[in-house]
Amino acid sequence: MSGLSTIQGKTLYRTMSAACGAAFMLYGWDAGVLGGIQETPQFRAAIGNPTGAYIIPIIASIYNLAAGTMSLCVMFFGMKIGRRGTILLGDFLICCGALLQASTYSVAQIIVGRIVTGCGIGCIASAVPTYMSEMSLEAKERGPEVSYQLALLITGVALAYWVDLGFVQGLDKHIYLWRIPLALQSCFAIFSAVLIWMLPDTPRWYYAKGREAEGDNVLARLHGLPVEHEAVQLVRQEILASMKEQDDDGVISLKLLIWDTSELQFGRRLRTSFLINWAQQFLGINMLVYFSTQIFSNLNYSARTSGILAGVLNTAFAIASYPPIWFIERVGRRAMMIWSAIGCGICMLVYVIVTTLPPEKQSVATNWTAVAFIILYEIVFAFGWLGTCWVYGPEIAPLRYRHIAGSLGAAGEWYSTWIMVFGGGTGINAVGPKIFIWPLLCCFLSAAYVYFCCPETTGKTLEEIDALFARSQTVRDRIFEEQTQRRASHTSIVAAEDEKRNSYNGKRHSIASVRHREHVKV
Repeated sequence: MSGLSTIQGKTLYRTMSAACGAAFMLYGWDAGVLGGIQETPQFRAAIGNPTGAYIIPIIASIYNLAAGTMSLCVMFFGMKIGRRGTILLGDFLICCGALLQASTYSVAQIIVGRIVTGCGIGCIASAVPTYMSEMSLEAKERGPEVSYQLALLITGVALAYWVDLGFVQGLDKHIYLWRIPLALQSCFAIFSAVLIWMLPDTPRWYYAKGREAEGDNVLARLHGLPVEHEAVQLVRQEILASMKEQDDDGVISLKLLIWDTSELQFGRRLRTSFLINWAQQFLGINMLVYFSTQIFSNLNYSARTSGILAGVLNTAFAIASYPPIWFIERVGRRAMMIWSAIGCGICMLVYVIVTTLPPEKQSVATNWTAVAFIILYEIVFAFGWLGTCWVYGPEIAPLRYRHIAGSLGAAGEWYSTWIMVFGGGTGINAVGPKIFIWPLLCCFLSAAYVYFCCPETTGKTLEEIDALFARSQTVRDRIFEEQTQRRASHTSIVAAEDEKRNSYNGKRHSIASVRHREHVKV
């Protein structure tokens, strides 16, 4: 950690962002890299030309199942090794998985490689949003930062498709070229691991583990101020007060997850962390990402044109993922998710209609309409659902159980992705575009779920969200009053310091004026 121990303030925060951004770009690369090579004859020949209808969907989707399982495992060790340690473990597993995949000569080896890589991604998906949320000093930083991480994720997906397309062009001359994109996964992991190794864990994790001196040090470094400064002490007091409030409300249990009786609604908040990410995938996004080349091929485009369209689709997706960085704090979490889910549902409806027309009514125009609405769907999804649910899940979670919320959120994401990719892949082969009626209905159901079950958190600190979920008005008022008193005390201290400083500056100015007049007289 000593290599970066002297940096502080915005420089420290941006370094953390770069490390987590590399990890999430790796996450996106892994999600997209197999899609561009899994249909090539050279890849299939290398793994023994499997003939079973389920082999390729299993290879594609087993990664999601492994990631979901590891995400649940993080619940048991995530608090022990910390957010930083979980990310490092993920980077290590991905390097091992990349080696297995890039050197594969059998179905068994590629499946094992996908499982190991999936376990690594499960660690990263569980820890990165929590790490960056807990490192934010202001409520307005949290949404843009996590949205930025998710934008890098989709940039990784698009980059993987274009790199795949480039290497696939040379497979006729060099049959090993499909291995290079799989090996490149390790580059992102190594970069992320080197940075994270030299960075601290979050101050909230240190406080939760009783390591208050280290928590104070990280908090001071993030502020770029001494530990004794009022701004540092205010945040410290709010974190410790929030921990005490959560301790007084009891311990989380499986029963509480199902039937929540806690005053601060721990069970509901953890369930929501899981369900919001589950809903995200049931909108159908990964059916389009994983099988975009096949979807375009089914519209009677050539293999080359389908590959280019898949690259364009995912590039549009990546570009559209950046505007939420600036809009998430202005528009709000709820509004972005509700209206985007409705928009995605409308796009999916048009796509299903034009692709299920009788053959005599289908034409070049209907095919291009289908292409346009798939692209529009991904743009709308990127704006409202890509990063928002990853922000929402960790920020509503209680501090002591935020690692559980991260685990449940990632597990919800990955298990639902596995269902959508495995079910969607076989469904596309079995019934064609009619399979998209499934996510079409889920788009409108997701909008209803957010409307009725997800309160707005925009503009609130992580500690203020406890009050938002308090069952009784008495507890809610007490938490708000305590927070107000701490901030009022902080404001009065700062005002006194400013007055003292201004008085001192005024005296210095008066002395300087007298000396100037005496100098003029002489």
